[in-house]
Amino acid sequence: MKLNAGIITEKLQETKDFYVNKMGFGITFENEFYLLMHTPDKSSEISFLQPNHPSQKSIFQAPFTGKGVYLTIEVEHVDAVYEQIKHKGVPIEIEIRDEAWGDRHFAILDPNGIGIDIVTYTKSEE
Repeated sequence: MKLNAGIITEKLQETKDFYVNKMGFGITFENEFYLLMHTPDKSSEISFLQPNHPSQKSIFQAPFTGKGVYLTIEVEHVDAVYEQIKHKGVPIEIEIRDEAWGDRHFAILDPNGIGIDIVTYTKSEE
């Protein structure tokens, strides 16, 4: 089984620009109302769909309103990714830090208001 999360958004172009130019994602498939993207290592995908498109049934019509969704992207070297993201001018919502439960992470927002937690898991100090 493979999971592909999807977000319905009117900001397809801004979303594409952000994930390609700031996050290094690639495009798996795209047409005028749908965008399927993959992580740089091609291990995961996420899709974005234009709202109210006539080809879609009602459950895939309403746009995301900007609250209640977050993504976690696990990376091998979070400090290096942090520096790359900062260098690209992406605002940092949560500065890089260590958590007692074993995360070293920072967070940003995508153009749709989706929080992205970028993390390297380390051993817990417990």
